[in-house]
Amino acid sequence: MVDYTKYVLKNRDELEGLLAGKDNFFVVACNKCFKEFNTTEEPECDSFAAIAEEQGKHITGTVKVDFLCNKVQTEKKLAGIVPEGTENVVVISCGLGVQTVADLESVPVFTATNSLNYTGHHGMALTKKTCGACAQCYLNVTGGICPIVDCSKSLVNGQCGGAKNGKCEIDPKKDCAWEKIYQRLEKQGRTKEFLDQPIQLRDYSVTNVDEIKAYVAQARAKRYEGFYGGVHPTENKEFTEHLALQKFPEPDTVIIPLAMHIGAPANPVVQPGDTVKVGQLIGEQAGFISAPVHSSVSGTVIAVEPHTHPNKGPGVMSVVIKNDGKNTLHESVVPNKPLEELTPDEIVEIVKEKGIVGMGGATFPTYVKLKPGKPIDAVLINGSECEPYLTADHRVMLEFADDIVFGLRAMMKAVSAPEGVILIEDNKPDAIALMEEKVAPYDNIRVGGGIVPEGLPGLAGTHPLPVVCRGGPGAVEGRIAQQGDRIALARCVIELERDRGLGAHVRKNGQGKGQHQQGREEKSKKFFAKNFLHGGVLTSKNKKFRHVFP
Repeated sequence: MVDYTKYVLKNRDELEGLLAGKDNFFVVACNKCFKEFNTTEEPECDSFAAIAEEQGKHITGTVKVDFLCNKVQTEKKLAGIVPEGTENVVVISCGLGVQTVADLESVPVFTATNSLNYTGHHGMALTKKTCGACAQCYLNVTGGICPIVDCSKSLVNGQCGGAKNGKCEIDPKKDCAWEKIYQRLEKQGRTKEFLDQPIQLRDYSVTNVDEIKAYVAQARAKRYEGFYGGVHPTENKEFTEHLALQKFPEPDTVIIPLAMHIGAPANPVVQPGDTVKVGQLIGEQAGFISAPVHSSVSGTVIAVEPHTHPNKGPGVMSVVIKNDGKNTLHESVVPNKPLEELTPDEIVEIVKEKGIVGMGGATFPTYVKLKPGKPIDAVLINGSECEPYLTADHRVMLEFADDIVFGLRAMMKAVSAPEGVILIEDNKPDAIALMEEKVAPYDNIRVGGGIVPEGLPGLAGTHPLPVVCRGGPGAVEGRIAQQGDRIALARCVIELERDRGLGAHVRKNGQGKGQHQQGREEKSKKFFAKNFLHGGVLTSKNKKFRHVFP
């Protein structure tokens, strides 16, 4: 089985023929795209350099570029990098990268590789299709212009003679590929070189198509393990994963938007001059898809006026409060009954009353999610944190494990789910071990530790992980960041606003640039449904995903 990565180095005889009569080579290599990510060096560049040195050739320099077919980025990367005295540029990539470099460089550009043939689109190409992946590249003969793709008839020995005014006789909107080839070769002084070439024959048997199809199918199958597609960047989490969470300092003045959720903004119920306390209602729910808003500090309301929202833009009605620094609790902030005595409807009502919303991008009211209107088999807690450098969720699991388990139990009771699962990426063994210890007393809660692979989903935070509930499409979104659930149910709502996704817009000492108060650095991702969690192992039987909630 070949190491199928869209191209392979030409054989030694071909490379020696390429090197003959030429010298002073600059080598440009693509870091490849159709492969499993790893940080090892690709061998083709060094292999070519070794052959060139054996032939007594001088290499003026080398450069390795990600996505060589991205012309804008490649042009910036190559600008001023090719040393003076370079007579030839050799490109190690598929035909797309070769043609990209050939368009940019004034000296002759040659390829040391052949693009491999296969069924389907050309990998992750960032350009229009300009390479036929014929496995016998003609670009060294044609000046870096592909006759297979650019010529409507895929002629490899010259033009047909039917072009008119430089346009193809088959497609008048298309430039004649061979006229472009002649013009480039003439500009580089290579016309005689081309005319001396033997007749080119296209060999359709050079590639084992069945073998490559099998390889591609195997590579694509790997993408369905854990989640479909995605990338696996270097994590760099070691810088902060050992550091404890810190509380955001309290500002002297807070600007609390009345639209910290999707749907209708809350209606203000306070006015300038009012004294407010921590947890006091300052904005009442204005519709079914809406949420009440509470004060995160105690102090005096100094304005109810529009302000710029962190992500909704200008003109969002907000309550401005001068903080007295006392953190006096409002009389309504009292513990609720024990969880065992609360009914599902009471739990949902508490979540609604306390204004708890999701902490992903949509900030959807949580109480709506807790009334799915269909049977729920399991509540899932998203313990993945795929982004490089970020370790907030990791620390939340280590420092607030009891609260997470309590919040999960509350959600399970609210939706009458018989099972709860905490899913944690395999790069957080300490969180897995701690959570397993915390859920040990509960027969209906388990940790899916290590079964979620580390990686960054293909569509960023919105890409659905292949995790669902048994028995149907219904699912309840469980989020690590929803600490407000447990606060509203069993403790007091001291930190309700600080635990919310948007927090308060703040202004220290009444001056300076507004800052975004977030309390803890908690965040979350939505879970979707259409596959299934079976026997403790994530499977991916159905690749069609859909949103479970509005």
